[in-house]
Amino acid sequence: MKKVALIQALKDANNLSKSEAEKIVAIFFDKMTEALAQGDRVEIRGLFSIFAKKYGAYIGHNPKTGELVKIAPKKLPVFKMGKDLKRRVDI
Repeated sequence: MKKVALIQALKDANNLSKSEAEKIVAIFFDKMTEALAQGDRVEIRGLFSIFAKKYGAYIGHNPKTGELVKIAPKKLPVFKMGKDLKRRVDI
């Protein structure tokens, strides 16, 4: 499902205008992004949880040249599926 389809479903199910549905979806994603940026965990029980995992610096290599490259520390989002979602998908 794409963002546009989510907006359309929200609009149809709740008798909202398209702009109202877009605002709701934008608020939802913005708040999730802000929470992850602050190091908080986003959890929707039964559906999923997302958290930012910290990775330290390391030495990698360029696969084309074989040259060693220093990789800077970073934070990446990690998605974990909830039990209910696993059950619903594995029908």
